[in-house]
Parts: sequence; structure tokens; C-alpha cells
Amino acid sequence: MTLIRITKQFRFEAAHALYGYDGPCRTIHGHSYKLSVTVIGSPQSDPSSAKIGMVMDFGELKKRIKTLIIDRFDHALLLHEAERPGLAAETNGPFCKVVFLPYQPTSENFLIDFADRIREILPEEVSLHSMRLRETDSSYAEWFAADN
Repeated sequence: MTLIRITKQFRFEAAHALYGYDGPCRTIHGHSYKLSVTVIGSPQSDPSSAKIGMVMDFGELKKRIKTLIIDRFDHALLLHEAERPGLAAETNGPFCKVVFLPYQPTSENFLIDFADRIREILPEEVSLHSMRLRETDSSYAEWFAADN
């Protein structure tokens, strides 16, 4: 059985602030995030399958990740839930899409969260292999299943 890795790349825009941080990232600022998701599996070998030769349909992987992560985080303000008491609740205007997280909104923590979420929605015969989250052109974090 041959294993093949396939990767789908995604982009999302988001702002965040690091709660209690001692540097400039403690204030709200934004990033153009680039997320690469790599899954691993054996290509479908059933000749009657419309997906023969595929580990997973790229379109299906895109749909699942978009629904699970991109739609939630794109154009959102991502804050640690400890910030909630200081932020007035608005249902419209510039603060209508605030996502409060139970963790510090760093690239490292996003990957831990994303890994947990993605593993839940993959087909049984496909596994999450790795992810890369690029925060800037020169900075990124990586997650590998083999390390966890």
C-alpha cells in the first residue's frame, strides 16, 4: 500500500492581540495568514469509485477546512477570552466578528486547535500529516503528526 501526501493551501485575514504580552503584539494588529494542510493516505484503488487515484478530493478537503476554520477566523478579531470583560458587546460595526479563544491567539496555539478540529472531520482512511501557518513572509509555525 503506497502512502501519498496531498496539501491544500488557504488564506485568511485576521487581527489579534496577545493578552498580557510584554511587547508590541499586545495591541491589536493584523496578519495575512497562509495555512497549508497536508493529509496522508492511500489513493483510492476501487475501479468503481469516482475518486479512483485520489487520496482525498482537493475540493472536499477545501470545503471541510473552509467551513471549519477559514469561515470562522477570516476577517475576525481573535482574542483570549480573558479580554472579553473589557470589550463591549456589539452586534454590528467594527467589532461584530470577535472570536474569543480559550488560549493565547498565537500561531502555535492556532495549529494545536486546528489539528484537533481537522482530525475530527477527515475521512477514516485519511490522516492529518502536517500543517504550516505563515503569519508573515518571514515567520511561520509548523505542526507534524509524528511529533505529537
